[in-house]
Amino acid sequence: MVSVNSKTRTRPTRPHGRVRILVVEDHEVVRIGLQSLLRLARGFEVVGEASTKADAISKVRALSPDLVLMDIRLPDGSGADACREIRAMSPQTRILFLTSYTDDDTVLAAILSGAHGYILKEIDAKSLLQAIRTVAAGHSLLHPEVTKRTIQWLRVLADPHRQPKAPRLSDQERRVLVLLAEGKTNKEIAAALELSDKTVKNYLAHAYEKLQVSRRSEAAAVFSRKYK
Repeated sequence: MVSVNSKTRTRPTRPHGRVRILVVEDHEVVRIGLQSLLRLARGFEVVGEASTKADAISKVRALSPDLVLMDIRLPDGSGADACREIRAMSPQTRILFLTSYTDDDTVLAAILSGAHGYILKEIDAKSLLQAIRTVAAGHSLLHPEVTKRTIQWLRVLADPHRQPKAPRLSDQERRVLVLLAEGKTNKEIAAALELSDKTVKNYLAHAYEKLQVSRRSEAAAVFSRKYK
């Protein structure tokens, strides 16, 4: 089951009437299964496949697909990072995440990356095809479980009594939180800022205390609202 937001603008279809899809999935069996399903269904054309973030970006540049059906975690990086790069390079390409991950950090990273949809691999074939059609047509779509989490985050952001006034963050705490809000792990943040994992954890602990939060997703939400 999926929930649909139909308020966004409908995207014009191509003259041939088919949705041109790039499948990005690192598990070969899953990737082959998705392509087989799409090729048997009417109205879809699989124009390529990729198993890594780098390959996905390269294939989008070369093929200009209408839609990228992509997992959120890839061997060489985050699907959320790939989404940001693809949207910057090819704004007309729609991004639909198909994944098994439902943890707060992963879901929030996907939403903040500008993805057009987020559905779970437990979905049945008929609903998956409908989800692809929905996102390709210009609508936004979230799995109901993800929708609940998103509504909870919005309530946190909208509650003036729950959120304190913006405290003063150090420059390094801001740098760390910017990367956290992009969905990067502690290890990725450490590499980007040339810090140790332990130092990143210390900066996050201090930032959590200042923001009066206890979780990464809450810190990312509060930071995105008050400091960006």
